[in-house]
Amino acid sequence: MSAVSRLSLNQETIKQWSLPELAEGCVKAGVTGVGLWREPVQKYGVAAAAELVRNAGLTVTSLCRGGFFTAIEPEARAAALADNRKAIDEAATLGTDTLVLVSGGLPPGSRDLFAARERIADALGELAPYAADHGVRLAIEPLHPMFASDRCVVSTLAQALDLAERFPADQVGVIVDTYHLWWDDTVADQIARAGAGGRIAAFQLADWITPLPEGVLLGRGQLGDGSVDFRWFREQVDATGYTGPIEVEIFNPDLWARDGAEVLAEVADRYRALVL
Repeated sequence: MSAVSRLSLNQETIKQWSLPELAEGCVKAGVTGVGLWREPVQKYGVAAAAELVRNAGLTVTSLCRGGFFTAIEPEARAAALADNRKAIDEAATLGTDTLVLVSGGLPPGSRDLFAARERIADALGELAPYAADHGVRLAIEPLHPMFASDRCVVSTLAQALDLAERFPADQVGVIVDTYHLWWDDTVADQIARAGAGGRIAAFQLADWITPLPEGVLLGRGQLGDGSVDFRWFREQVDATGYTGPIEVEIFNPDLWARDGAEVLAEVADRYRALVL
């Protein structure tokens, strides 16, 4: 891929667009990659969504999300595994080889991070062969430590790699997401480690802005509005030999309240100015 053509738009960045609007807007803007989310895809219809993006000439660069593997109760764990098999099926139908995993937080009443991570490893062991049979790689996304209690006990790229490296690289990889990793002074070494092992499944961008909103989840910033050095991250990832998509994934109500085409044009402009 050339540098500009690597840009991919994650569906949540312009959440106000329907799937047909997303496809049309990306085609008009010359963006050829999209990252999709399961809920709106399911609402539209998985097969119909696959046909829509295929007819538009778009590549689905990732599907979000699987995961939530940390429950202790057998029934809840079985339900999570079943839902992840469904997510793998959906990814295969959409033609993407990357299923993003948000691994899950601490179960109610638990304070054992280590045991929670081992349950993630157990789930990966059950799911990775199934995913491989469907041409899909499971991609562990480390989330910023502020999400460790309720969303993801995998907080660093090192922790994600420690899990991923128990399995073949073509079955389990990791996500490099600037929003979650920008603060970590070991991240350069861990990106190099991920690249050397062929583990980088996706590279995602969003900025870190403060003050964080109440609830924090919807506090991702437009590129250039915060603290992240995007060019530095891109250079670190590129140095590993990664040449895949660079996906912009921003959760921000201010962007969702604006005209979608205007937001996409701004994303593309800032990508050129700050990432390349």
